[in-house]
Amino acid sequence: MPHDSTIPDHAYWDTRYTESDRMWSGRPNAPLIRETSDLTPGRALDLGCGEGADAIWLAGQGWHVTAVDISRVALDRAARHAKETAEAAAHRINWEWYDLGSSFPVGTFDLVSAHFLHSPSDMPRDEILRKAAAVVAPGGVLLIVGHAAGPSWDPGPHPDLHFPTPDDVLAALGLPDGEWEVLRSEEHPRTLTGPDGQPATRLDNTLKLRRTAA
Repeated sequence: MPHDSTIPDHAYWDTRYTESDRMWSGRPNAPLIRETSDLTPGRALDLGCGEGADAIWLAGQGWHVTAVDISRVALDRAARHAKETAEAAAHRINWEWYDLGSSFPVGTFDLVSAHFLHSPSDMPRDEILRKAAAVVAPGGVLLIVGHAAGPSWDPGPHPDLHFPTPDDVLAALGLPDGEWEVLRSEEHPRTLTGPDGQPATRLDNTLKLRRTAA
């Protein structure tokens, strides 16, 4: 549904989630599994957690997760899903409501994950990601995964849409020299199913950074 600028973002996303019983696949994002499986579990922050698949997977690996989203509908659904499918790990997840454009979780984290943190509204994505970098603990990892292009069934053009490259994301973070190590910066195709059930692809990108130990 198009975004009406007169509708608050939280109301927009609550409406989106109530349009179906499940909006996402229920599976954790593949880049999250690939990029974090070798990390020692600690404290994780999942930004824009949606229906909770990433947070539930991280908790199952031993992470203590703060999972945040702007939609209370999504958070309630995620909490129920965690209790139903991962009861032994559900206690390691705190589901918290935030409008990241105006508020942000406190504390420091060994992993901060932002997967597909996009919105049709004027969400201040760059500012949010700078705040995300600021709460990464020394030695911790910042993982940002986003869209690099539209889906193959809708190639555009859409002049009002901008998909930043990993280099764009890195530059917008404005990180101090010598305090971060780039572990991965790449674009990669993803297979998915189109709206009519057809096989499709979409180009995504991954930026993985480690904050150097103090």
